[in-house]
Amino acid sequence: MKRYKLANKISAGLLILAVVLIIVTGIFVSLYYRNIRLGQYRNLAYSYSRTLACMIDGDKVKQYYITEETDEYYDTIQRYIDAFARESEDITYAFVFVPDGSYHYIWDATVNGNRWDLGESEEYLDNIGEILSKTFRHNPEEPYNVSETALYGNLFIALSPIFDSEDNPVALAGVDIAVDDIEKDQQGFVQGLILAIALIIIMAYIVFYAIIKRRIVKPVLKLESAARSFVKDIEGSETLNLGIDTRDEIEELSHSFETMSSEVKDYISRLSKVTAEKERIGAELDVAAHIQSSMLPGRFPPFPDRPEFEIYATMVPAKEVGGDFYDFFMIDDRHLAIVAADVSGKGIPAALFMVIGKTLIKDHTTPGTDLGEVFTTVNNLLCDANKDGMFITAFEGVLDLDTGELRFVNAGHEIPFICRKGNKFKSYPIKAGFVLAGMEDMKYKSGTVMLEPGDKFFEYTDGVTEATDSSSNLFGMERLEESLGKYSDMTVDEILPLVKKDIDEFVGEEPQFDDITMICLEYKGRK
Repeated sequence: MKRYKLANKISAGLLILAVVLIIVTGIFVSLYYRNIRLGQYRNLAYSYSRTLACMIDGDKVKQYYITEETDEYYDTIQRYIDAFARESEDITYAFVFVPDGSYHYIWDATVNGNRWDLGESEEYLDNIGEILSKTFRHNPEEPYNVSETALYGNLFIALSPIFDSEDNPVALAGVDIAVDDIEKDQQGFVQGLILAIALIIIMAYIVFYAIIKRRIVKPVLKLESAARSFVKDIEGSETLNLGIDTRDEIEELSHSFETMSSEVKDYISRLSKVTAEKERIGAELDVAAHIQSSMLPGRFPPFPDRPEFEIYATMVPAKEVGGDFYDFFMIDDRHLAIVAADVSGKGIPAALFMVIGKTLIKDHTTPGTDLGEVFTTVNNLLCDANKDGMFITAFEGVLDLDTGELRFVNAGHEIPFICRKGNKFKSYPIKAGFVLAGMEDMKYKSGTVMLEPGDKFFEYTDGVTEATDSSSNLFGMERLEESLGKYSDMTVDEILPLVKKDIDEFVGEEPQFDDITMICLEYKGRK
């Protein structure tokens, strides 16, 4: 059984709103009704008090006040006041008195068998003295007031002045009307109103709930069910057709959902093809990376039967395949060649150009051939095959294992570091020629440096010095020299991993921008 949670939430909100509306309406209507009824009672009480005041002779009142003796006129007025109070359903008390610091009664209606006789007095109740002072005059400011007393209950006391023949106020005619019934009338009225509102709201709730369920909840449930089916069969070919006809935003939402599902299916179809193609390319790149790594010397020590030297090299490409390469090989029994190079660009094109450059350099490095001539020949051959404007920076050295003479040639490559036995690595500035494959018929010159047994020789590519941290700072020559200096006493196979560790710590989480290639040689000499 489906639970219409959305409809329930909306209905609960409606009920809360209805309860608040009933409470606020009840309070407002109650206050308004009370004010209306109080106004009616005020007007009624004042009308009675004015009527009573107008029918009484003020001069007679003065006489009765002074003599306290009755006559026929007095008795006539007394009978009238008694009838006035008795026959009116609204009047609780009717009386005439002189305000002389107390209620000095002249007439008092007989109510429940009790009344005040002529000349009797009663102390003022509550703040009635202030009211009397405002009423006992011409054009009184407040002819009536509500007075709630412990003795007489909640009353409207309406007072009107009585004037003598000289138009002077001599007494006050008072009428009291009990207002306790207002509370009962008010309670009954508000209860009836709340009941009526509650019935209206219940009917509206039933109608609204049915509309919400039909126009909102069921279409939303249909959308929800379609979404679940879409997720389960996201790669299916079936097109969604919800058929929601509410002629409002929900119908527009269903159309948008139908369009979205169709576009998502198309996107997934295209993505599957792209993913398959990327996986194929990734597999090919893995093969290419394996081929590239197999082309570089990877077995260490490479010449375990040659005690004259130790050599170690590493290459970490920035992509699956890179443009850097290193090489070392024996030209003859006496001479060892080492190569470090960097092809412009990255990826497959750089790797292919690297293979060509590596092969040409190795093929043309022969015994007795000047290294300058080797690079001159290789440069021209690379220029003939270079259609994409690529170039190679390269360093090649040939070490005479008998004498320690290292002949070298530099085609725009990084300057090496040399560590003399017992000392630390220092950069060895050499003149760099032009890059390979940059221009035809370039002439390259070789140089020479002597190594003594125990000396170390370090060459690298610009991926080392141009490694960048998160603040765009380069690792640089100074940090490289400092790093090499810490490990000068270690073996060649220990130095390179430690330098790479220093580079990684410097770079941090930043991605590797360029290939990193390092090669280190230690000359031990003939024994």
